[in-house]
Amino acid sequence: MSRINTNVSSLIAQRVLGQQNLSLSKSLERLSTGLRINRGKDDPAGLIASENLRADMSALGSAIGNAERAEQMVNVAEGGLQEVSTLLTELQGLTTTVANTAGLSTEEKEAVQLQVDSILQTIDRIADSTTFQGIKLLNGNFDYSVSNVATTVSDYKINGAKLESGGTRDVQVLVTTSAQLAGMIMSTNGALDLGTGSTFTIEIAGEEGTRELSFASGTTVAQMVTAINTYKDVTGVSAAALASGSIDGVELRSTEFGSDPYVSVKVIDDGGIGAGLGLYGFESANAEAANTTILSTFANATNAVKDSGQDIGASINGVTATTDGKTAQINTDFLDVEVTLTDTGAGNVGSISAFTITGGGADFQLGGTVNIAGKVSLGVQNLASRKLGNSALGYLNSLTSGDANNMVDGDLTSAQKILAQAIKDVSATRGRLGAFQKNTVGATVRSLGVALENTTAAESTIRDTDFASETANLTRSQILVNASMNVLSIANAQPQNVLSLLG
Repeated sequence: MSRINTNVSSLIAQRVLGQQNLSLSKSLERLSTGLRINRGKDDPAGLIASENLRADMSALGSAIGNAERAEQMVNVAEGGLQEVSTLLTELQGLTTTVANTAGLSTEEKEAVQLQVDSILQTIDRIADSTTFQGIKLLNGNFDYSVSNVATTVSDYKINGAKLESGGTRDVQVLVTTSAQLAGMIMSTNGALDLGTGSTFTIEIAGEEGTRELSFASGTTVAQMVTAINTYKDVTGVSAAALASGSIDGVELRSTEFGSDPYVSVKVIDDGGIGAGLGLYGFESANAEAANTTILSTFANATNAVKDSGQDIGASINGVTATTDGKTAQINTDFLDVEVTLTDTGAGNVGSISAFTITGGGADFQLGGTVNIAGKVSLGVQNLASRKLGNSALGYLNSLTSGDANNMVDGDLTSAQKILAQAIKDVSATRGRLGAFQKNTVGATVRSLGVALENTTAAESTIRDTDFASETANLTRSQILVNASMNVLSIANAQPQNVLSLLG
């Protein structure tokens, strides 16, 4: 069949040529851009998946940057803390030097006090001037703010707390076991009644040390109490007069709460004291009430009779706490807090609404998803001299001129205890920041790096061009385009064959 007006073969060739040109253009675009998906029509589902993965990659990259920035900030804080630690060590040495009162003149003590004042001022200056991009790090700027502190809470430290935006967190302490002092009673039935020329010799021991004491016949309970208390800083055992029913004598107590402190009494020579007198304990259910069952007579106490105290048993916000004396502590991903209770709070079983955390702390976004799970919170307490120490011992600024623990005429024993606590506080802060750098930041950077690598690989698989496959498609399309051009040329020439029929 021969027609001129409609060349069907040419139309077919044109359509196929258009398709081949489209395929060739697509291959050229993919090879020139390196992307398999350049617009939505290339692969709608693949485009959606690819864009989601790209968003994840961007978030992961930012989280890695945040972690690295956190590392840099903590490095700056660590530099300030290290210098404060060095100054505290120097203060410790100066305190020991000044305690050598017989070998120092008043002028020398005053000179040492000038050094102490200078050191305390330097500590305050470091706390106020250690900054990162203008943000002060050691002046309490990153400490937590609290409200509604219970009267049964003597001290608290918040090392970390995750809060929802604008939210608060209540800290609830449930005391399940009371904290107790170690305790024992020496029942003497009043003043000592000994054999002629005899002495009552005992060895008192506690967590701090041991002392041997001797008493003559007629020594009153008050005199024994005074003698024992003279050495309480050395032994860790204090004494008080006690008259409870048939038990009349000296009450011995450890100076600190907890399972480590203890009271031990060993009788070296009973001095012929009356029969039936001896050592008694306290009721297990009521540490203030004497147990009328004798532990040992003085004659049989040649081997030491010992009683240990008891740590508080507690949970904080439903998490079983690690305890020491009157202090309970938990460390979880959402709350890291240490609470020290008063004698009343630690001595009674029950629930205590300790305080409410209302804000503060340093928040670091170390996860790709912005929510509370991807956030790490860190508290850095104020390192000024007025904040180093605790309410029981006192604070470091009490070592300044004219204050209770100054170097010239102050209480150097208390000064050294405060210094020991300050060194402990600074060391603990350095340890927490170091652990944050090594474990939290280090592990986060490594895990986010792996996640970014795998996410990038997944996105590349979906969106990037496979050059081997696309080059083959390009070659195929080029050949088919050339073939289609030749076929179209033949198809367009075909109507000319009709002219042969016209003669």
